[in-house]
Amino acid sequence: MNNADFIRAFEKGKFPPQQFNHKAHIKLAWIYLEMFDEQTAISKTCEAIKNFDRIHGNGTKYHTTLTVAAVKVVHHFRQKSNAATFDEFVAENPRLITSFKELLFQHYGKSVLADPKAKTAYLEPDLLPFD
Repeated sequence: MNNADFIRAFEKGKFPPQQFNHKAHIKLAWIYLEMFDEQTAISKTCEAIKNFDRIHGNGTKYHTTLTVAAVKVVHHFRQKSNAATFDEFVAENPRLITSFKELLFQHYGKSVLADPKAKTAYLEPDLLPFD
């Protein structure tokens, strides 16, 4: 599925829910960052995932801090990347798929991500800022 089809299917709720795994989440952020500045990509990613959760779930799985942090991490790696496609990007940065939690835990203590407020509002990292 090309990037435009991926976004269109996702935004319309037609992306297969069983295929929305971690890699697809990273791809969504990557595509939005390809199309928009970081802040707009964050907003679009958050809204798209919230909507997807409303359509295919019960609206309780979406986690604001994790989603914003994921876009920020992808943005960080994109700034250092020469990849032209998502597959090249992932091949260049396999830790985004294989060790994503470890990347997040460089920025966040587990208690921040577990805080109930983190689900509904973005909480800044307590260990290492993204900027």
